[in-house]
Amino acid sequence: MAGVRPYGCFTHAVVRGVPESFGQTAEGGDTGNVQTDLAKAQRQFGVLMGALRQKVGLQLIEIPPDSQLPESWRMEDMAVIQGDTALIARPWKQQRCSEAEAVRRVLSELNLTVVEMGEEEGATLEGSDVLFTGKEFFVGISSHTNHRGAEFLADTFRDFAVSTVPVCGGGRLKNLCSMGGPDTIIIGNSEGAKKTLTMMEQLTDHHYEVLTVPEDAAASCIYARGPSQVDFLLHPPSDECPNSITVSPPPPHLLPHCFHRLLNEEACVCIPISVYY
Repeated sequence: MAGVRPYGCFTHAVVRGVPESFGQTAEGGDTGNVQTDLAKAQRQFGVLMGALRQKVGLQLIEIPPDSQLPESWRMEDMAVIQGDTALIARPWKQQRCSEAEAVRRVLSELNLTVVEMGEEEGATLEGSDVLFTGKEFFVGISSHTNHRGAEFLADTFRDFAVSTVPVCGGGRLKNLCSMGGPDTIIIGNSEGAKKTLTMMEQLTDHHYEVLTVPEDAAASCIYARGPSQVDFLLHPPSDECPNSITVSPPPPHLLPHCFHRLLNEEACVCIPISVYY
């Protein structure tokens, strides 16, 4: 398949700064009882950007923050990228759809083939519900992503099997699991996470090593191999997941990813991609 790269190998990361409206929702409300700290979020964002650039060695493309788009820092929701194809997702919240404009422009400038979901018959798809293992896609069916969205993804990436799994316990699929390496799935220890993993194991034709961590939040990681060909696993810091920090897959260098759980729910703030001209 044209455009397929070794799993986890990235050259760039698309990021978006934390807006002054951080802590509000796209509908204009706030996060309720969840406390947010703008200064802390912006400081942690800077730490993460330094780690991606200096440690992993990625070229960062930063989209300026926009106070009119309070949830726009959740970059992963906006696109699903494999090889040289980028599928622009369609968030469940209509108010978030305008976040895709800047992402679309950047991905086009990187010469990726951009595929649009548009108004596809009520389909919704958010990138944080999509887990690509290097061999296949798992799409979490949640309050944010529906079956029509999963079908559109399957139609876009026809060279890969696409399986839908229920997101048990609420949230998004990547609140429960992530990839810890080319053949390793990191999964939380809650009943919901266990049910989702069981379904994944029933649907796949491939074998994966499974690393179970005591806290679901600790399963929200990013595996990346930069230009230096060194493996990194970005993960929540020990003060966020004290019971899980000693559990890790052997190969990657551990790199604390302190930006997770700013809102007591995981969200990836970057889109790592491979670009070869």
